[in-house]
Amino acid sequence: MAPGDPVRRPVCVRPGTVLSLVLSPRADGKRWTAVRSSAPALVLVTGRQVAADGTAHVSLRAAGARGGSAEITVSAKEPDLAGTGGVGFTLDVTVTPYAREG
Repeated sequence: MAPGDPVRRPVCVRPGTVLSLVLSPRADGKRWTAVRSSAPALVLVTGRQVAADGTAHVSLRAAGARGGSAEITVSAKEPDLAGTGGVGFTLDVTVTPYAREG
């Protein structure tokens, strides 16, 4: 990962899972400004709050029965971030349904 590249993390969850994401700001003042899901029908951003110290608290809910993948991107307003839109963090969410018998 080159300096300025966004942090990228994978996670695998079951349908109906609620995720809480807490992102701390950098020491140089990075502030989290927006959260987007590439597939809101699969993983929906249900809440976002930024504390006075710049820490972002994000709630995500996976679909109840569907499986698939979504990319959650968190933008920051600092101009030193690489890429268009200032994406500073990416969470790759894979929703894996329970196996069905029969």
